[in-house]
Amino acid sequence: MDDKNARGPLLLLAGRANRPLASEIADKLGTTADGVSIFNFADGEIFVRIDRNARGRDVFIIQPTVANADNIMELLLLIDAAKRASAERVTAVVPYFGYGRQDRKDQPRVAIGAKLVANLMVAAGADRVVSIDFHQHQIQGFFDIPVDHLYAAPVFTDYFHEKRFSNLVVVAPDVGSGKMARGFAKRLGASFAIIDKRRPAANVAEVLNVVGDVAGRTCLVTDDMIDTGGTIAQGVHALKERGAKRVYVAATHALLSNEAVERLEASPLEELVVTNTILIPDAKRFSRMKVLSVADLLARAITYIHSNASVSQLFAIKERKGSPKVALA
Repeated sequence: MDDKNARGPLLLLAGRANRPLASEIADKLGTTADGVSIFNFADGEIFVRIDRNARGRDVFIIQPTVANADNIMELLLLIDAAKRASAERVTAVVPYFGYGRQDRKDQPRVAIGAKLVANLMVAAGADRVVSIDFHQHQIQGFFDIPVDHLYAAPVFTDYFHEKRFSNLVVVAPDVGSGKMARGFAKRLGASFAIIDKRRPAANVAEVLNVVGDVAGRTCLVTDDMIDTGGTIAQGVHALKERGAKRVYVAATHALLSNEAVERLEASPLEELVVTNTILIPDAKRFSRMKVLSVADLLARAITYIHSNASVSQLFAIKERKGSPKVALA
């Protein structure tokens, strides 16, 4: 590392939302992430104290903002504590950015939650944000500070390349996921299909049609998150009904709310592949779930940011030789 480009010494801190991921990242960086005391008062109020010297240091705080809202408050308090401790720079490492689905005013009298959370992080004193797979790319524009928006695609594509599928088709579960699915298809040398669905209500989805040929083929459904599992479960059933041989699902953020696990277990999917951006308790795991780690991805990002090197090299995914152009299946 070039000393003239380096910041003050790196200090890695973590909230309580995903301590195992923070420990993995710390191990890869050759440090620890345990320099914080956090507890709740009897009424639930959160208390935060940084136990290590932060003056003049380059502080990175790891905390996904998965529900409940206490995780957001905990992140804000950590940022504030670091700024008041005279940290030179504070970077919020938010593997999962909560409230990302509330990114526009698409009906009367609703809040734009994603913008509000971005404003709160900036107001608390964050100098930079690192996150993985925003629900919409436009969320980057909600921040008035630099944002490094990373993609879990390299983690997934490395895993699926090892399976050496033939006759693979990557399926977008809806129109909004089309760009993400096309990227997977390009890098896996696969064709592309899309599920036409509608949402009569929040967390409710109805499959209307599948655009593309999936009969007799291995399908890979890709999405940024799985919440209640309804969209994915219906999509898997629809693909099997149209003759798909096997159906795999890859999703970055495993929220797995309500009956999601039961729905997915009951569906005919071959394997559900997710990442550990969100802490997944044992109760939400099942035999056909595979959890991949994003610790290396985030550790590399932190290293590049700390040394003022380019983070863009993490965005690129090298295409394998012989990968054909993407076409609608």
